[in-house]
Amino acid sequence: MTDGTPPMKSVIRAFEVLDVLWEVNGAGPSEVATRMDVPKSTAHVYLRTLEETGYVINEGGEYRLSHRFLTTGSRLKHRSSLFRASEANLRELARETGELVSLVVEEAGRSVILHVESGNRSLELGIYSGMVTPLHTNATGKAILAHLPADRTDEIIDTHGLERLTDETITDKETLHAELETVCECGYAVDWNQQVKGMGLIGAPIIVDEQLKGAAGVVCPTGRIKDETYQRELLQKLEGMIDSITIKYRYGT
Repeated sequence: MTDGTPPMKSVIRAFEVLDVLWEVNGAGPSEVATRMDVPKSTAHVYLRTLEETGYVINEGGEYRLSHRFLTTGSRLKHRSSLFRASEANLRELARETGELVSLVVEEAGRSVILHVESGNRSLELGIYSGMVTPLHTNATGKAILAHLPADRTDEIIDTHGLERLTDETITDKETLHAELETVCECGYAVDWNQQVKGMGLIGAPIIVDEQLKGAAGVVCPTGRIKDETYQRELLQKLEGMIDSITIKYRYGT
């Protein structure tokens, strides 16, 4: 831990149990014990304890994650001032363009999707609220990286590296910095095939009173985003939406 306090191994192990239950979509003590290489009795204690919290359900001896995670996640999202200021505008832009519209924040050096709205011709990519991706692999993430303090951007890159998700992903630090400079100058980012082949994205930062709050973007097929006329049209609509979000955020309306 960064403050020098040693972590509690039991807490870490409890979250490892949760990860196992997610991966296998439910399991009994024996399977959990095998996957974690611990005694069955130990696995059972963790499962029973997690059941007591309400985050795990026991159905006939098989344990699974409960919907309490959904409750917690939804409450966390609706607590966000950025989400509350953005929801209606995101929905309207998705309806107007027919595309998938996303709201993204940076957390612990990663891009976290806070909310998505689908249009009538949205790409079906399994994108969901809470999804975490590397910041350098998509336009909304780059819009955030470009507007963070330089030392924070470097810290994120040094900590997480530049993971390659496709053949088009930027994995060279100098190349990324050059693109981030362009993004900072233009005020928006656009790319395609860097996170998912066939997916394009245009994104811009949400800045309120000189403070970066997150970014918003429009996701569409590579073929559509490469059309410069359509790209300009999306950018105009995206920037107009962000202006409205900024006003709502500032005045709490």
